[in-house]
Amino acid sequence: MRRHTTIVVKESACKAVAHRYSLERESEFPVTTQSAHCSALKAAGYQRCHLSPYLPSLAVNLICEQQQSYVSRPGTDVCSCNPGVVGFYKTYMWTLYQTFIRRYPVWAVSHAGHCMPPETYDMIEDASVTEKEDVFGLNGQIEHKLAFLRKHVPRDTNLLLIGHSIGCYIILEMMKRDPELLELDKKAVKAVMLFPTIERMACSPQGKVMTPVLCRLRYAFYLPIFLLSLFPERLKVSIVRLALRNFYAVDTSIIPATVSLINVECAANGMYMVSQEMRLVVERDNATVRQHLSKLIFYYGATDHWCPVQYYRDIRKDFPEGDIRLCERGIRHAFVLDAGEEMANMTAEWIFDD
Repeated sequence: MRRHTTIVVKESACKAVAHRYSLERESEFPVTTQSAHCSALKAAGYQRCHLSPYLPSLAVNLICEQQQSYVSRPGTDVCSCNPGVVGFYKTYMWTLYQTFIRRYPVWAVSHAGHCMPPETYDMIEDASVTEKEDVFGLNGQIEHKLAFLRKHVPRDTNLLLIGHSIGCYIILEMMKRDPELLELDKKAVKAVMLFPTIERMACSPQGKVMTPVLCRLRYAFYLPIFLLSLFPERLKVSIVRLALRNFYAVDTSIIPATVSLINVECAANGMYMVSQEMRLVVERDNATVRQHLSKLIFYYGATDHWCPVQYYRDIRKDFPEGDIRLCERGIRHAFVLDAGEEMANMTAEWIFDD
């Protein structure tokens, strides 16, 4: 009988780094860290690091595996939006874990370059690898998630994939690029796509506004972000709280994650990735959707400016037999701000019903 472990890996600003994800009841999450740390660093071109078993939290993919009483153990892999900081998903992750009666350990891994490494790390960057493989671009993020599954997920694990925003595009690309990984070794038994940005991103209402900003003017944001990063931590927390004051019932657990984005390297990597999304996420991959349609659940927002209702109507028309839903609860695209628990409960319901 294989012992259950929970591994949390993060790739940080210009440095791919692994972190232990600390939750409210972290004693209930058995953790193995060392191998995950080393391979994650090597994947992004870092040759040396000193590892610590007591690391703060930050990451973005969840993988839950079932208890040993099952022959083939299912698991859950959640690909996040951009920016990819797992702190935004803390409530979602914790609620999902509790809803599964705490029988499903949670693994997490962030987008490369979206959060800072701890000061205890001693790293040497291999610039040739970083530059050649474009590890912080959209393609690099996809390959990073595949590398994590290959190296750290038990081979007999059946996966339930959950994507949010650009994470849905990443999941479809993972299915297309390595079908054996997701269908034979670790079968992707289901994929839940939350507010999926899988087509025409630059043509969406939000994309029309953000494309010129992120593709041409993003460098103008570096100086103000740098100046803000010089502020004391308490002042940065106050600024974030002030910025979020107009959101009703905002989830306070996202504040540390938001503060962590006040960093030039993290912000630059996030904006660079989004600029690529605007150019590369154009046509919906109908071939991959059709191939895996029976495994897919799409959930579109009724007031989503990144993937508007018209996109929902279009995919429903193209795939009338698919499980494609439209939100009736008024949940925003960035549900982690105030609806993480609600969204997790809904996700769990879909999984149990299936």
